[in-house]
Amino acid sequence: MHKPPSRDRGPVSEESTQTDFSNLDVLGGTPVPSTAIDACLWDGFHLNNGVKITNGAGVLLVNGEVFSWKPWNANRAEGEENKRLANDKGLWEVGDESWGVLGMVWPKPDLLILGLGPNMMPLSPATRKAINSLGIQVEIQDTRNAAAQYNLLATERGLGSVAAALVPLGWRDGVGVVSGKATAAKR
Repeated sequence: MHKPPSRDRGPVSEESTQTDFSNLDVLGGTPVPSTAIDACLWDGFHLNNGVKITNGAGVLLVNGEVFSWKPWNANRAEGEENKRLANDKGLWEVGDESWGVLGMVWPKPDLLILGLGPNMMPLSPATRKAINSLGIQVEIQDTRNAAAQYNLLATERGLGSVAAALVPLGWRDGVGVVSGKATAAKR
């Protein structure tokens, strides 16, 4: 009969060099990115660098730069107003023009985090293909969680390897941005 090895590690160490892992903060000395999202609003966003986008636009964060972003405008014909981001099949779809900035930047981010507003929905194959054709992976979430993930990954990896495209929390397909109150992004 085989006896399992002992898990006894001996007496507790009284050395003063013990590490208190509850006090370990691996990102404690890392500065917060200049484009970290401080608050997700119903009609926009507040960033920690003081930029406030509150005109009903979304935000595109790429390589430390901030762009006001209205992807619903890429889905409309000239002269008409469009307030839709979902196609007829209920998939999130925007025109290729929405990704123009991503096509121009160098180096390109490895990952684009999409915040689709208050809820998630699947991406259309055409939208996923447009983003992937730029050499960028895509992850979808609701806007609150996408903002929190962007803040974490931009802190860990740096601003050059992660980008975010976020739709305001007040977005309602077919209606546009409705009024509401601010909610702090999770950091």
